[in-house]
Amino acid sequence: MLPTKAYAAPAVSAPLAPFNFERREVGPHDVLIDIQFCGVCHSDLHQVRDEWGGSIFPMVPGHEIVGRVTKVGDHVKNFKVGDIAGVGCMVDSCRTCPSCLDGLEQYCETTGMVGTYGATEKETGRPTYGGYSSQIVVDEKYTLKVSEKLDLARVAPLLCAGITTYSPLRQWKVGPGHRVGVMGLGGLGHMAVKIAAAMGAEVTVLSTSPNKEADAKELGAHKFIVTKDKDQLKSVTNYFDFIINTVSAPLDLAAYLNLLRRDGTMILLGVPPEAPQVHAFNLIAKRRRIAGSLIGGIAETQEMLDFCAEHNIVSDIELIDIKDINEAYERMLKGDVKYRFVIDLATLNN
Repeated sequence: MLPTKAYAAPAVSAPLAPFNFERREVGPHDVLIDIQFCGVCHSDLHQVRDEWGGSIFPMVPGHEIVGRVTKVGDHVKNFKVGDIAGVGCMVDSCRTCPSCLDGLEQYCETTGMVGTYGATEKETGRPTYGGYSSQIVVDEKYTLKVSEKLDLARVAPLLCAGITTYSPLRQWKVGPGHRVGVMGLGGLGHMAVKIAAAMGAEVTVLSTSPNKEADAKELGAHKFIVTKDKDQLKSVTNYFDFIINTVSAPLDLAAYLNLLRRDGTMILLGVPPEAPQVHAFNLIAKRRRIAGSLIGGIAETQEMLDFCAEHNIVSDIELIDIKDINEAYERMLKGDVKYRFVIDLATLNN
C-alpha cells in the first residue's frame, strides 16, 4: 500500500483537515500520478455537506487533477514515467454496458460510473479518495494525456468544468452560424463562453450582474444581457439556437425558454435545489427542447483537452494553499472567485 497525505472532511459539514491514508499498490494496468494541482468544484462542497445524499466519510474531495506520472504498471501502453496526466470525475465503470462500449462511461448502465471520490472501488469495495491529496493510482483507461505547453494549474478545471461544457456543445454540433446563450458566469459558465466562442458560435452571456459585462467580453462573449433588465431580455426573445444553463439557484425557466428560437434547445448543467416548473406551451409553441448533460466520456474528455491545447483555452483561476481550502469553500458560496479555485498540492508538505 502507498502512504498518502491529504485533506479530508471527517464528517458531514465538518471543516477539512489533514488526513493520512493508503492508496492501493500500482497494478499491471495502473498509473501512479504525483498530483501537482487540483481544482475545487462546487460539487465538492455539495458532497462534503452531503446535500445530494450518500456521501462517504472521511471524504477526500477533488476530481480536477493534474500531475506527473511517477510509476506505471507492467501492461500500461499509453503512459510512461515523466508524462503529464489528468484525472477527471470518474476512475472506473462497468466497461461492458452499451454506454461504456459507446465511450460514454459517465452514463454507465450497470454499476454506474465510479466517482474519483465519494464512491467505492469495484474490486476492493474501499472508498475512492480524490485529488486533495499527494498522489493517486488510476487505471490507464481512465487517465488523460495533458499537454505540457499550457499552464497546468489552469488546465486542472478542464477535467470537470471544461468537459461539462464541451460535451453538450460537441453533442449538439455547435459551430459557426449558431447563437449560444450562456446563463451564469461562474466556473462552468466562463468555460462555456471560451469553448463556444472557439467553436465559432456567437456567444451571449445572460447574467443578473451588470458588473460582469467586461469580464464576459474579455472571455470571448460577443454580447451581454442583464437579465433583470426587461428591455434587454426582450431584445433576445426567439433569438438563441442553444442556451447553456449553468445556474444552480432557483429561477423561472419559462422566461428563458422564450429566448429560444424554433427548435432551440436549453441544456441544463446546473442543479437547482427545487425542481423548476415549465408549462408545456413554452415548449410546444416553437418545438423547443430542454435537455441535460453530464460531464463526458474518457475519449471525449481527451478530445476536449486536445481542443483546448490547440486553441490555448484554460480556466481562469485563483491558486490557493491546501490550508486555505475551508476559507475557499466559504468564498465559493458567496461567488467570490474568478472563476475557479485550484489547490497547489506542493503546499500539502508545508
